[in-house]
Amino acid sequence: MMATLLGILVALALDRLLGEPRRGHPLVAFGALIEAVERRGYGDDRLRGALLLALLVLPFTALAALAAALPGGWVLEVVLLYLAVGWRSLGEHGRGIAGALQQGDLEAARDRVAFLVSRDTQDIDATQISKATVESVLENGNDAVFAPLFWFAVAGAPGVVAYRLVNTLDAMWGYRTDRYRHFGWAAARLDDGLNYLPARFTALAYALASGGWAGARRALDCWRRQGRVWKSPNAGPVMAAGAGALGVRLGGAAVYHGRLQPRPDLGQGPEAAPADIPRALTLLDRALGVWVLGLGLAGLLIHMIGS
Repeated sequence: MMATLLGILVALALDRLLGEPRRGHPLVAFGALIEAVERRGYGDDRLRGALLLALLVLPFTALAALAAALPGGWVLEVVLLYLAVGWRSLGEHGRGIAGALQQGDLEAARDRVAFLVSRDTQDIDATQISKATVESVLENGNDAVFAPLFWFAVAGAPGVVAYRLVNTLDAMWGYRTDRYRHFGWAAARLDDGLNYLPARFTALAYALASGGWAGARRALDCWRRQGRVWKSPNAGPVMAAGAGALGVRLGGAAVYHGRLQPRPDLGQGPEAAPADIPRALTLLDRALGVWVLGLGLAGLLIHMIGS
């Protein structure tokens, strides 16, 4: 367990120092592969989507397991985790949007937030941009930071590779549209399953990182009351707890694929404002500290029990 914690710390340090590779990121290449497979193999049924998902995920997961078993495999595992984590990148995107809003440049803010969210962004105002960004920081805190760490701790390199590939497939196929409702069903359901525990640990970490008992209680209450009514069984608890910890209101109606979709409110307090974006990033950093401390304590406990 202590070796796992050391690997996590090294990977996080690499991400903080280097950020994502500017060229040749494996997930970008995997996204291009997904598009190619979809062009050749698309079919409007669940079985076809599930078979293509297995074809895309299982070989890379097996390769990660084989590579990790080689001499020096620990180094490769750390590199794979570094590539799977998007901690610094998420901060850069969030701060870029906040900076554009502070300068009154709505067009730049809309362009930047479009990289983070799937909703239509061409006509949204500063409040909607702020809400979308805070929601994305909180949700992607789980998808791009905490869940990869969780699966690395549970299953090493194969776990983190399988999770990140399934998560990428869900981001591309997991929509409830006519095209993907059946074809993307397996990707969406498997992503839900892989995120179930990490999302709840993330929600708990947001509550613990809120900075006081009042914030923690509010975060837990929002999680309990609001998390279950969100369309995603994992994003709901994460964003509700995060919004409660920050004392802001997220959610509300938004336009997706040209259609206005009603969404429940999440959190408590005033609607998110540009100043709440850096607050959300600070909450993410604090929650990450909670996770690292928790893993360290778990490793120490396991060592004490073993000895």
